[in-house]
Amino acid sequence: MAVDNKKYFIDLGGMEDIISTSLRGAQILNHPHLNKSTAFTQEERDFLGLNGLLPVHISPIEEQLKRCYQNFSRRRTPLGKYTFLTSLLNCNEHLFYQFIAHHPSEMLPYIYTPTVGEAAIQFSNITSDHRGLYLSYFLEEKMEEMIDNIPQNELDVIVVTDGERILGLGDLGIGGMTIPIGKLSLYTLFGGIHPNRTLPILLDMGTNNEQLLQNDLYLGWRHRRIQGHEFDRFIDRFIFAIKKRYPKVLLQWEDFGRDNARRLLDTYRSKILSFNDDIQGTASVALAATLAALKETKQKLKDQKIAILGAGSAGTGIADLLVQAMVSQGLTKEEARHRIYLVDVNGLIHFNTKGVYESQRPYMQPHSHLKDWGAINFDHITIEEVVTNAHPSILIGVSAQHGAFNKELISELARHTHRPIIFPLSNPTSKAEATPQELIEWTEGKAIIATGSPFLPVDYQGKTYKIAQCNNVYIFPGVGLGAIAAKASQITDGMFLEAAETLASLSPALSNPTAGLFPEIEEVSKISRQIAIAVAKKACAEKVSTVPLSEIEREVDSHIWEPRYPKFVNSL
Repeated sequence: MAVDNKKYFIDLGGMEDIISTSLRGAQILNHPHLNKSTAFTQEERDFLGLNGLLPVHISPIEEQLKRCYQNFSRRRTPLGKYTFLTSLLNCNEHLFYQFIAHHPSEMLPYIYTPTVGEAAIQFSNITSDHRGLYLSYFLEEKMEEMIDNIPQNELDVIVVTDGERILGLGDLGIGGMTIPIGKLSLYTLFGGIHPNRTLPILLDMGTNNEQLLQNDLYLGWRHRRIQGHEFDRFIDRFIFAIKKRYPKVLLQWEDFGRDNARRLLDTYRSKILSFNDDIQGTASVALAATLAALKETKQKLKDQKIAILGAGSAGTGIADLLVQAMVSQGLTKEEARHRIYLVDVNGLIHFNTKGVYESQRPYMQPHSHLKDWGAINFDHITIEEVVTNAHPSILIGVSAQHGAFNKELISELARHTHRPIIFPLSNPTSKAEATPQELIEWTEGKAIIATGSPFLPVDYQGKTYKIAQCNNVYIFPGVGLGAIAAKASQITDGMFLEAAETLASLSPALSNPTAGLFPEIEEVSKISRQIAIAVAKKACAEKVSTVPLSEIEREVDSHIWEPRYPKFVNSL
């Protein structure tokens, strides 16, 4: 790898472990991908001009990892641990990724959910290093200039948000940058995407969060959120500029508001290689958990009724992929859609519901399906009434309503199915519809559970139940890696269906009923590779790939980067 001395970026023409650069001294130490800190050898210190800039002791990676863990452990709060890890990432990328790889299950809650939510809330108060690109509507006329300021000449993955709907926390404005930064660290950790080929982007369109607007430390544009034509014009200009400079880049949409998330996906998925993780990634991991649970109980998806609390982009995305999976098992689309009950804040989506979004329209339950439900108020059919009358066997929550799955509701659900499948998926933990402990107790140990946030195992009547975290990290790194390796022109719904089926086939619960539905986090890198190969092959089958099927596995492996210190050679 060579370094452009004028712009100070790494030109990753290959994945070699030898670097030749004309950078010297502090320029090396201030570059997170070049910095090895105290691990530089004496020979490297001599020709790189590092003598005197580092302590004399040469500390190998093993010592650095030990030191990191000691410092990490001294942080007493989740936010303190998050800021320590963020500082390490901004200082020494190789050390950061090696450290996380040594402790993945322990570190994941601090580099992503749930701690990333608190970090987003506190972003303007705690941030000191600025990673990524901030594109403000205030500077719209400088869009092309800002895109040209990106130091990398080549990119594989961009994750972009406008901060309007961060997890279940709402509009956090510029604080939403923690989401792209966190997601891209997981792309590298589990998908092997080289960190210098990734870029987090925050589209600063203002904020409607009064607390942020009144905060004198807020770092974003202090203005009400831009909407309508102005919003669309800005997005279109952004996509055009990004596509012009990086025509093959994968763009992942993150945490856009309800009015925009699906609309942007539908508008741009055929114009730039892209997907929305909140819609498609969440749907894929939820489907994988569902398929794994049904494999455990030896049932078929096409025979189930499913209630989904939360009919926004995540809820409708899950419903759409469930329909595709049911169709693959022999149902028509209409039959499959009628087996899904979408419940929004205004109740069940049905024939008489007012103000239905286009994405919800296919799931409007007809009058013929509800006429025998007894005395109900058609202006607001509650989730309790849906469970009592429709008798679903699967209950999914993406409502961000803490406690929405109460004892009465779950007890009623369990009355009509021997092994209820219950997924409270809302993030962060404070927004979960129920806790696994509650669900296990209320169903007398019969429920099959996956959650959106991490939870400890549950002990009940002499058994220990591991709780799977229905985390998108099981899906999106593999999907992204597969799309990049396949040189895909588009990411199809079929590719997400393939990812879900691949993940479901790896479920530990198939051989142990008390095991979690998903493998341990330590296995995600291997799983991502398997998903990437399956997704890339699906891209070939759907004719959106230019790579021959016989070369798919080699292409996937060629894109996987491992965090190990390079050797510097004298360029003079």
